[in-house]
Amino acid sequence: MSEHLPKDHPPVKPPKVGVLLLNLGTPDATDYWSMRRYLKEFLSDARVIETPRIIWWFILNLIVLTFRPKKSGAAYDKIWDYEAKDSPLRVIARSQAEKLQARMGDAALVDFAMRYGNPSTESRLKAMQAAGCDRILLVPLYPQYSAPTTATANDKAFDILKTMRWQPAVRTAPPYFDDPVYVAALAESISSGIAALDFEPDVVITSYHGMPESYLQKGDPYHCQCVKTTRLTREKLGWDKDKLIVSFQSRFGPEEWLKPYTDVTLETLPEKGIKKVAILAPAFSVDCLETLEELAMEGKDSFETHGGTHYAYIPCLNDSPAGMDVIESVVRRELMGWI
Repeated sequence: MSEHLPKDHPPVKPPKVGVLLLNLGTPDATDYWSMRRYLKEFLSDARVIETPRIIWWFILNLIVLTFRPKKSGAAYDKIWDYEAKDSPLRVIARSQAEKLQARMGDAALVDFAMRYGNPSTESRLKAMQAAGCDRILLVPLYPQYSAPTTATANDKAFDILKTMRWQPAVRTAPPYFDDPVYVAALAESISSGIAALDFEPDVVITSYHGMPESYLQKGDPYHCQCVKTTRLTREKLGWDKDKLIVSFQSRFGPEEWLKPYTDVTLETLPEKGIKKVAILAPAFSVDCLETLEELAMEGKDSFETHGGTHYAYIPCLNDSPAGMDVIESVVRRELMGWI
């Protein structure tokens, strides 16, 4: 075909299908200014913080960004992968992309991007287009849909598409909170995680990232999808209702968030005679600050301080064979008709 093009015609790549795995994001380092840049981008997103913009601008710039970068940086220091000189989230996300590429072979070009921070969604979408991808599947790696996660990841991609003269065709993968492959992987991770312990938990907690209750009232389906994920996993395990329970973590600010709160749950379980627990975070596809520091470290300290005797954190699916089975299953299903 190239011999029929004008001499000054831009190069035309052979058409390809692209798969872009999208995750929340991570700072580039743990110092104050790296944390401030990351937090400013994250907390300036109107999908994340729905407070009126003028009010929130003053709160964010005069209060939050003055004090929170140092505190968050200290938390990231605890979980930073100093061998890889990077955050665990980016290390694992890169591995997920590499492993999915190996599974997909020549059928699709696979890459990963962050909604906030690097590698940016813009840089990876443009790189895919430059590589010849005329069809791209966006895969927000959030099993349960919510506006502050799935929607904003897609928003960012759409904003970039608006700047492209020659847009690729784009699909967005739906949430997979009730996908049988995902539920089976969760159930197996719980079973194998417990089998590796030297104690039998009285209760296993599925801790989901929280959100303000007002978001639920406005129609966000996240809460219902979280509850359904746990119910299906419980049924897959064949457990009673009280053995696998739901809680919500990471609340921020004075507003009421989804309940029950994970931190309050961990504080009150020992006084009810429940002193052995295991906990996991099904809403996260990759271990990160909220799992490795908030749950595995802070959660353990709080539970034991309030009388708990045994505590274990069960890792996310990450780039494990089961975790990759989930991602591959979603991707191959959503690429039907393209490959």
